[in-house]
Amino acid sequence: MRWKHHEPFFWSLFGAGGVISAFCAPVIVLLIGLLLPLHLLPEAAYNYESLHALAQSLWVKGAVLIIVALSLWHCAHRIFHGLHDLGVSTGPLARTLTYGLAGFSSLALLILLLTL
Repeated sequence: MRWKHHEPFFWSLFGAGGVISAFCAPVIVLLIGLLLPLHLLPEAAYNYESLHALAQSLWVKGAVLIIVALSLWHCAHRIFHGLHDLGVSTGPLARTLTYGLAGFSSLALLILLLTL
């Protein structure tokens, strides 16, 4: 069986990014935007050593990578199809710029997380 089109791959990343963003963004906003500034979290949340140890965990780094990278792919797919809806040519250049930027940013995030 020969793979004839690459669009299902990008649609799967779009769908996964949308689901991840829909579930994780409200929690992140709640934690960082409300609970943390109002000091409603446990005392360990304000301790540098415990937060540093948490940030060094491979589980947290993996979660950050999944959340950010899939959200980037979701945004890239939306931008690409939004350009099409606006009548902008969605030829190889637009595809390369949108998906290439998402791929490059995901790779840069992976490298950054591995070096920290």
